[in-house]
Amino acid sequence: VQLQASGGGLVQPGGSLRLSCSTSDFSLDSYAIGWFRQAPGKEREGVSCISTSDNSKYFADALKGRSTISRDNAKNTVYLQVSSLKPEDTAVYYCATAWTGSGSSLCGHFSTQYQYWGRGTQVTVSS
Repeated sequence: VQLQASGGGLVQPGGSLRLSCSTSDFSLDSYAIGWFRQAPGKEREGVSCISTSDNSKYFADALKGRSTISRDNAKNTVYLQVSSLKPEDTAVYYCATAWTGSGSSLCGHFSTQYQYWGRGTQVTVSS
């Protein structure tokens, strides 16, 4: 299974990025998607997730109010948009999937809840 996170890069403080999570191996519409990040020297933390019904969305306090998460089932892609980026957002961002079936409101932010993981994309916020 190949899950790909992309869209990272170097961005100035206050800027924004849209991260994408996609795969060509299976349909994401039956999977909750979680986004996690890991900064150097820190533990991986769950920052966002979206259920298959799109009714449940979670944002960690660090991202709340400046992030959106959405699905495009036609493109088999989930997006995490983060704006007003801060240096402390610098991390490798990973997406992960958890099978819940379609139409589910389940969405978790603990890494143990997810089965498949992408390789991650580096986000660096610096002037």
